[in-house]
Order: sequence, then C-alpha cells, then structure tokens
Amino acid sequence: MKIVFFVLFFLSFSLQAQVPVLNDYDQVWDTQSKNSSESMPLGGGDIGANVWVEKGNLYFYFSRSGTFDEHNTLLKLGRVKISLNPNPFKNQEGFQQKLNLKEGYISITQNATEIKLWVDVFAPVIHIDLTSASPVSVTASYESWRYKNRKVLGKENNANSYKWAPQGEVITYADSVNFKENRIEFYHQNRVKTVFDVTVDQQQMTAVKDQMMNPLKKLTFGGVLCGTDFTAEGIYDGIYKNTDFKGYTLKSKKYSKKHQLKIVLHTEQNAAIAAWRDNLNHLIKSYKPNHKKTISWWNDFWKRSFIYTGNTVSNKNDSLYQIGQNYQLFRYMLAANVYGKYPTKFNGGLFTYDPVFIDSTTAFTPDFRNWGGGTMTAQNQRLVYWPMLKSGDFDMLPSQLDYYLSLQKNAELRSTVYWGHEGAAFTEQLENFGLPNPAEYEWKRPKNYDPGMQYNAWLEYEWDTVFEFCDMMLSLNSYDGQNLQKYKGFILSCIRFFDEHYQYLARKRGRKALDAMGHLVLYPGSAAETYKMANNANSTIAALRVIANKLIGLGENELDKEQLIYLKDFKSRIPPLNYREIQNQNVLAPAKSWERINNTESPQLYPVYPWGIYGIGKPDLQTAQNTFNYDPDVLKFRSHIGWKQDNIFAARLGLIQEASQLSLQKMSNSGRRFPAFWGPGFDWVPDHNWGGSGMIGMQEMLMQEAEGKIYLFPAWPKDWNVHFKLHTLQNTTVEVKLINGKIEDLSVLPKTREKDIISLLNFSEIEKLNIN
Repeated sequence: MKIVFFVLFFLSFSLQAQVPVLNDYDQVWDTQSKNSSESMPLGGGDIGANVWVEKGNLYFYFSRSGTFDEHNTLLKLGRVKISLNPNPFKNQEGFQQKLNLKEGYISITQNATEIKLWVDVFAPVIHIDLTSASPVSVTASYESWRYKNRKVLGKENNANSYKWAPQGEVITYADSVNFKENRIEFYHQNRVKTVFDVTVDQQQMTAVKDQMMNPLKKLTFGGVLCGTDFTAEGIYDGIYKNTDFKGYTLKSKKYSKKHQLKIVLHTEQNAAIAAWRDNLNHLIKSYKPNHKKTISWWNDFWKRSFIYTGNTVSNKNDSLYQIGQNYQLFRYMLAANVYGKYPTKFNGGLFTYDPVFIDSTTAFTPDFRNWGGGTMTAQNQRLVYWPMLKSGDFDMLPSQLDYYLSLQKNAELRSTVYWGHEGAAFTEQLENFGLPNPAEYEWKRPKNYDPGMQYNAWLEYEWDTVFEFCDMMLSLNSYDGQNLQKYKGFILSCIRFFDEHYQYLARKRGRKALDAMGHLVLYPGSAAETYKMANNANSTIAALRVIANKLIGLGENELDKEQLIYLKDFKSRIPPLNYREIQNQNVLAPAKSWERINNTESPQLYPVYPWGIYGIGKPDLQTAQNTFNYDPDVLKFRSHIGWKQDNIFAARLGLIQEASQLSLQKMSNSGRRFPAFWGPGFDWVPDHNWGGSGMIGMQEMLMQEAEGKIYLFPAWPKDWNVHFKLHTLQNTTVEVKLINGKIEDLSVLPKTREKDIISLLNFSEIEKLNIN
C-alpha cells in the first residue's frame, strides 16, 4: 500500500512539474462573441482576418499588407458574413471556436457541423471549408462600407497621413463591387494624385519628383469571393454597429454536406483595371490549394523557436502561464505577415476591428486606426521586429528591412536637395515614400525655416532611429550567416548622412567642422523624442559606435579597401559616451546637454538596449544598473504599457525582481477576449509594439550573449518553470527545460558551442557584476 501511495505521489508530482506544450495554448471559446472586439485572429503569408460568430452568423474582417489608399489609409479589404440553413449555430449549447496554433487555422463546430478557416501561406487566398453531418445551404455575403464615397472628418483623419491637418476635403473613395460570373469582385484603385504629390510639393522636392519612388499612384488592390456551386443572390443594405454598408450575396445552388468558398486577392500598381483583372483571373485559374503544405509551414514555424511557461495543471488565470501563452499568440500574429511587401504595423498590424469598441469617441468605419496607415513610426516599429532574431524568424525580417531599402533613393534625394551633401536622411514619422509625415512636418512654418527639417517639438533632429534597422540587417549575417551585399550600401549611406550633415551644421555655426578632440559635434540632436536640442545624445553615439564597429568587423570579405578606410576614419570622429553623478553614483547621461524634455522614454539606457555596450558579461555593468536605479527620469518614466521597454532594460541588466514584475505586467492577458490584443497603450489595439517589447524582455531574461559566451537565465526567476528554444549568434540554437529550479534538458546546436554555455541560475546580482 505504501508503494502504491509513493508511486501515485511521484506521478502526481511529475505531472505538476511539467511545462505546457504548444497545444495547451490553443484558444478555445465555448460561447459566441458579442461583436468584432471579441474576434480571433487568423493569418498567413501577408493576410490577416478577425473571425467571430455573432447571433448564429460567422463574420470576419480581412486585411492584406500594403493596401494603402490615396491618403495612405491602410484599408481593410472588407467583411464576410456566412449564414447556414438550417442553422447549427442558432444557440450556444455545444458551440466551439478554436484557434489551432500548430496548424494555423480556426475551426468553428456545433451540432455535427464544422467550418474551417485557413489562409494559404504561399498564395493570397483565404479558405472557408464546411462539412456537416446533414445537408445545409450556405449564404456567403461580402459586406462593404466603401460602397460610396465617404468624407473623412476631424479625428478620423488620424488613420491617414493628413492626421490633424487635412488639406481641403479628404474623401475615402468608393470601391468597385460587382457580381462577375457568380463571383463577387471588389477592388480599390487609387487616383493619379495622392498624398505623395501633396507631400512632395509641401516639402519642396518637386524638382526631383520624377526621380522619386511613388508607391501610391494607381495602386489597385482587391479580389474575388467565390465558391464551388454558388450563384449570385442579390444585394442588401445594413448597418453594423455605427457603419452602414451594402452586402453582396452568393448562395449555394443546393443543400450539401460539404461546401467550399475562397477569397483570392491581388495587388498591382500602375496597371489598367483590365490588366489587374486578367492577372487576378490567371491567379484563380492557376491556383491549386495545398492545405498540407501550409500546415507543414506552421509546424516548422513552431519548431524553430518557443517559450513555454507554467505548469500544465496551472490555472489559466495564473500570470506565469499567461506570459508563455501570450508569447506564442503574439508571435502567431506576427507570422501572419511573414511574406508581406510592407512591414507589420505597430498600431494594430492586420488585426484591427471596429474602433468604437476601443474608444467611444472614434465611431468611425472599420478602416480606422490611430497613428496612420502608411506612416511608419520607427521607435515603435523596431520593437515589432527585434524579437524575430532570437525567435529565429529571419524570413519575417525582410518585410521591414527591404521597406527601408526601397526608400533609400528618396532619402538620399532629401540630403542632395536640402543640404547639398550625401547620405540618406531618414526621419521619425516616416511616410512609405521616404518623406516626413506632412502633418508632423507642419504646414504653418516660419518663412525661412530649413525645408529639410520637421517643424515639430518632438521630432526635430531625430534621425538616428534608422540605425536599429541597420543593426537588424547586420544581425542577419551574425545570426543566420546571410550575405549583406543587399544592405551594405544602405547602411553606409545612413552613416554618411550623420558624418556629412553634422560637419555641415558645424560649418554653418563657425569655422571648424569638428570639436577640439576631432570628434563630430552632434548638435542639435535628439535623445529619442524625450531629450530635445541635445548635444551628443548617448543614444546616437551608441548607435554610431556599434554600427561602425560591426561594419568594420566584416573586413575585406564584405567591404572594399576604400570603404574600410572611410569607416575607420569615421569611427575616430565618433564622440565618447556621456556620464554624470546622481546620489554619488556614476550613471549614463541622456546627452552631454539638452534644453528640454518632451516625452517619457529613457534613452540614457539605450547603450544597454538595443546597443548592448552594457549588459551581462560586459564591462562596468554597475554604471548601467545605477542608471536604472537612480536616474530620476528613468524612475519617473518606468512602466509596462505600450512601447515602454523597462522590462528589457531590467532583463539586460540581470535584475530578476524588476524584470519578472514588469514582464508579468506587460505579457499577462490583455483583458480582451483574445488575450494578446493589448492596448491601446499609446497607440491602438492590438498594440504590436506592446507585444514585441514583451517578447524581447522574455527572451533577454532567458538568454544573452556577450564576448562569445551564452548566458542562460540572466534575469529569470529559478522557480519559474520554462521550456524554451531560442537563437543566438553564429547560427546557434539553444533549447533548455528548467523544472523546479533545475536544468533538466539542454541542447545546443552546433554542439561546438556547448562550451560557451554559462548558467546564471544561482548567481547573485553582485556576482553578475563581476562576470567579465
């Protein structure tokens, strides 16, 4: 009897000690949704959809990367409504809606009926597959609120590039929606004149307009909704929440146990509608669905990286369980745009929904999101893309990095036109054609104000944010061994801008281009959006130092002799970092000096993250920790909300208590039905820079690398059970299982790097200071 009791006790203890696996994090809902705010994300390739069942009907919004209208609003492509007769979803009993993470699809089941929705990762196609034990009839409707022209008034312009300063009447022009051979065809084609033309004129770039890349002119996007054995049924009017629409309906020709529908999408620029339609029809005819191939892609995606936390028997309300769950859910949403031409937007990605459910003062159409559609805020975007390195999602980075590459010519023209020197001049609040956002540039400007400058208290002289994307480009080589030829010229152009522009500004002030030590005088500058009119901002200095060193480190295999000579010469012109004393402690300063504070970021800690000059295994960790612990602004600004990255700073500094507390706050359930729909924070819902910064923080708590050593658990509580697999430098993956404070499994590939592993589980903070 004692033996049986012991065995049962041991089995029970072992069961409790297990860490969840991916399937444990699947989202399973047993009731229908109240409205679109209780939707579930579905995605693949470059398509995202919000799926929900309301009052017995299936709905989903669907979006695609790059669908920008004349005013740079990122338009949704429409809403679909699916109704069945007889209706198996007419009540709640036995209802289930499930997101299957491992295979990347959503299933809706009730009364022996299943609707499976999936997106082809390799083609722009959404599938709706229905099976039922009894024959049913299906009505599929495409619902469009853009069936007519709509004036965009007041705050609603925050969704486009005009923001608070529209120039004349702004209209979201009607789409074309029609029945075509028992299909519903829909598309939006931009007019010839767009916000690109308005911005070029505003910013005095007309002389080089013909040389500039224009992504908006005659851009056409849309597709068809079609099904096997469906026929056109008719058109109806309706209102969903606060927005009127027209519905265009297809109906199955017969009752059947199986029905299939699909939405095929196509985007093309500078083509006549007839050519766009021909290319769409060619795609429809040549397309061969292969769900197994898409499932295989998702299976491989989940194998390459993960962080599972908590116990399988944990209550799902437990915050440790939730941070592991939400890490997976957010990474899933990022993967919806793995092959997009444009980056995943920080302010909602492809998964926004009716804005009135986020802010009652925004009773606008489903196209609305705050902070623009084609406008990229680099400070926010970087946090969406940094976690993809340690998660090994290298195939997802080109959407962001190649976006910058496409803007290089326009950014270099800015330097030539305004200042007569070389280099790519990138600003914060950047349009998808490389010029500053026109509202942030400001329409009411002093008569002789530098036309290359934004007349904006937050954004003036903030040019260094591009370097984080340069570092991501360089990291594709150091993490994955990718060739850098595509990006090398871009990075050099960004460096050359700073080198030439700050010598240009110094010569405008006086005779000398450099200071007494032969260094650039980075004035006026900006430490993020916070410390303005800064002299030698630490965030800029750290960026220049790290990027120059990494480029030089590539050597003659990647750079020619002249480039190496230039970079070594440039490196000698980078000024040193700045320090100050607070409470008799040496700390990192935001800059040598500054004139005012405009925001609530902590760029004095950017030498910690993203630039990695300070951290575990690196010199003088104490100074960086002092900055985190004593700087009054850092303390005042500290938060887990939105783009705040205090959780990352704490993790990089090996501060277990602070990192764990901030990560629990940031990555626990959002309070919305889908737990990773955080926000609005400072931006919108779902807040993707909230999720991205949360992912980064968890990764850094678990693993960091310095001077060739891989440090495990630098800021992870030893009593938090976890199973993770992450990537690091030199094409290395590390998989670890930590159970009850002990490492049970450790796998390092390639095995030659096992010697570089150092576990910090039992290190005190004082011991961490002396690692190097």
